[in-house]
Amino acid sequence: MTSKLTPPAAVRNAPFLVDVLRRALPASGVVLEIASGSGYHAAAFAKAFPHLTWQPTDPDVQARASISAYVDETGLANIKAPLRLDVTQTSWPLENADAVVCINMIHISPWAATLALFAGAANILSDGAPLITYGPYIVRGDFIAESNVDFDRSLRAKNPDWGLREVDEITHVARRAGFALENMVPMPANNFTLVFRKDC
Repeated sequence: MTSKLTPPAAVRNAPFLVDVLRRALPASGVVLEIASGSGYHAAAFAKAFPHLTWQPTDPDVQARASISAYVDETGLANIKAPLRLDVTQTSWPLENADAVVCINMIHISPWAATLALFAGAANILSDGAPLITYGPYIVRGDFIAESNVDFDRSLRAKNPDWGLREVDEITHVARRAGFALENMVPMPANNFTLVFRKDC
């Protein structure tokens, strides 16, 4: 039985994310992916960006097993074995990176994880480097779609510390950590990609 997981949403949104990442990522270097989940994105991105080294991470054992299965399947030299990383830990397993990517974590984790994401990224990124997040967000009080309202309600029923976050609040956290919001890109299925850049 394979450990590999293939979430349909990841399959659907990967090509759109590649388009945005192509405009935001550096020409070379190491990309640290936070909360890589199944690893489908990591494999797709490593294939799309052969000039970048992709470092997937996840705190969950089952997720890391799935990521490892994708790493083995791709056979690509520019995707590394997954590391265990919990953003709320003060010490991350990488001391330096050229970009940080975080997909679908902010709404399914406590607010403390978002604070830790920006604080940790600030410690390992150089000035001008990007921190890119993706997911459903609230934009000035607007959930964008009724499906997002329902999704937020279901998340908070599972865990009251989860839920869709307001972009302005995330941007405020980012600014305090030394990042500026460079771009907010509308994505399919009522999602957004937020491109932050560490202030020079």
